[in-house]
Amino acid sequence: MMKKIIVMLVIALAAGYGFLGYHFILFDDSLKILKKTGVRYENTVVDARGTKKLEILLKPDLLEAGIQDLVKQLDTAAEKAQQ
Repeated sequence: MMKKIIVMLVIALAAGYGFLGYHFILFDDSLKILKKTGVRYENTVVDARGTKKLEILLKPDLLEAGIQDLVKQLDTAAEKAQQ
């Protein structure tokens, strides 16, 4: 019984550690995932619904992860949708 609890705890801790290695960014119409440059708690889940692009682009850890490329992709997709 104790062995099962320890195994489940180790699995939960590994999943939590893996979760901290990514940025989960919620945009108005989608959820995007970027790999972090390091394992940190900051900006693990980012709610970008209704925020300005500049506000997102001013976060250094998101810049390191490549948020500028993601914003360009979303802008391109929005322009194509309008045509």
